[in-house]
Amino acid sequence: MEHGIWLSASSDIDVMVHGILKYSFFGHEVWITTTQVSLLIVVLILAGFSIAAGRAIRKGTEVPGGFQNVVELIVEKLDGMVDSTMGKNAKKYYNYIGTVFIFLLVSNISGLLGLRPPTADYGVTFPLGVMTFLLIHYNELRYQKPKDIWKDKCSPLPPWLPIWLPINIISDVAVPISLSLRLFANILSGTIMMALVYGLLGWIATIWPAALHVYFDLFSGAIQTYVFCMLTMTYISNAIGDGGDVKA
Repeated sequence: MEHGIWLSASSDIDVMVHGILKYSFFGHEVWITTTQVSLLIVVLILAGFSIAAGRAIRKGTEVPGGFQNVVELIVEKLDGMVDSTMGKNAKKYYNYIGTVFIFLLVSNISGLLGLRPPTADYGVTFPLGVMTFLLIHYNELRYQKPKDIWKDKCSPLPPWLPIWLPINIISDVAVPISLSLRLFANILSGTIMMALVYGLLGWIATIWPAALHVYFDLFSGAIQTYVFCMLTMTYISNAIGDGGDVKA
C-alpha cells in the first residue's frame, strides 16, 4: 500500500486509506492504517470524556452546574431518544445505543480535527451493521416462537406456501449491508467534497469553506448518526415484538 495512491489537486489533502506503519505478524505483512490511527484518536477522546464525566457525576451536586449539567443533559437526551423509539424495551438498550450514537457522532465530525473520519472506511461501518444484525436475530429467537418466525419469513403468503422465504431471507441479510453502506457512503462523499474544495481552491479556501464543514461534518454527520441509531432501534423493536418485558 503506497502513500500516494490517490490525492486531490493539493498534495496535503488525502481521502484514501493509507498504510502508515508496516510490520510482520506470523509471517504476514500487516499495516497500521490512517483509519486505525483516527479510530485510536476518537477512542482516546471518548475515553477522556468518559473519565471526566464519571468524576463529575461522582462528585456532583444535587443542583448540577457546569460540566455535570452537560453530562446529565447528554444522558437525558439519549435516553429520551431510546425511550421514544423502543418503549418498554428501552432500558436494556440505553447503554448500547448511547455508546453507538456518541461513537458515530464523534467519528463523523472528526474531520473538523483534520482527521479522515473512521466512518469513511467501510471496514468500520460494516462491523457496526453486523452488530445490529446479530442483535436483531438474537431478540427474534429469544422473544418470538419458531412458528411465528416461520410465518413472518413466509409473509405475505401463508406459512404452507414459502415462496417468499428466499426473498425475505435476502431482505434480512441486506439489513447490515444497507445500514453500513448508507453511513459509509454519506461520510465518504462529504470527505471527498471537502478534499476537492481545498484541493482545487488551495489557499483561497481558508474561511468560507467553514459553511461547508457545518453541513458535511456537523449536520450530515449528526443526521447519519441519528438515522443509523433509529433504524437499529426500530429493527430490534420489531424483532422483539410483543414478547419483551420491562425488566432488563
